[in-house]
Amino acid sequence: MNLLWGTLIIVAVATIAVAAMLLVRRRAPEGSYFSDGDRASGVFGVLATGFSVLLGFIVFLAFASYDQSRVGAEQEALVLQQQVETAQFFREPVARELSGELVCYGRSVVHVEWPRTESGTQGDEINPWGVELFRTLEAFQPQGAREEAAYAKWLDQTSDREGARIDRIHGAVGVIPTPVWVVLFLLSIVIFVYMLFFADSGERAVTQALLMGAVAAAIVSLLLLIRFLDNPFNEGVGGVRPVAMERSLRIIDQALAAAEREVEPPCDGEGQPNT
Repeated sequence: MNLLWGTLIIVAVATIAVAAMLLVRRRAPEGSYFSDGDRASGVFGVLATGFSVLLGFIVFLAFASYDQSRVGAEQEALVLQQQVETAQFFREPVARELSGELVCYGRSVVHVEWPRTESGTQGDEINPWGVELFRTLEAFQPQGAREEAAYAKWLDQTSDREGARIDRIHGAVGVIPTPVWVVLFLLSIVIFVYMLFFADSGERAVTQALLMGAVAAAIVSLLLLIRFLDNPFNEGVGGVRPVAMERSLRIIDQALAAAEREVEPPCDGEGQPNT
């Protein structure tokens, strides 16, 4: 979430709400427009409670989606790192080819898939290096107990990596349906209009401004929070970033160098195939 834009939106909406309250207050009777303040407060309590319960449920749902994307990204990076280790138990040149393609897979996630996810254009597109990994392994026939064990482990790790990838991109499409957003904005407007009827010319202007400003700021802040959790892939504070995959790529390079394994990835630094 961009804190600057979020703060500006909160301040702008709160300012508009306060201005509306002070404008209505000029012609409001003393004691507000309600002849029975206790009854009006009771009705407002019902509105606020219902709105709070709905917000709480939506925040929980959105946070679950946000956390699933974050954990999926971390798990995908970890499994990629483990697959590079498993690939070393295959004979050459398969071990070298698989290792290079895994590095390309990680680079593609960071430099190709992530920007698409942030812009909302990822869709159902697959990672092309996942296909290359399948083709490389398809022609491989394991020999001996060591390669057979590594082959079976590789297949399990491939399933884990694909599942983690699905979890990662799950949050990109958002989990809050449009009707829920419509209801949230409708209830926010209802609460705002209801608050205007509490305008009281007998109270000080600063008190009335604080009354409306606090409610408006709280509602807008919660709506922005839901928007952030429903769209976790962004460059703002708290956004899901490819930190785990970048870290795994660095560890893979260091591990291969330490093991004296020469691997030439068939791609450039951004995961695009070499021409």
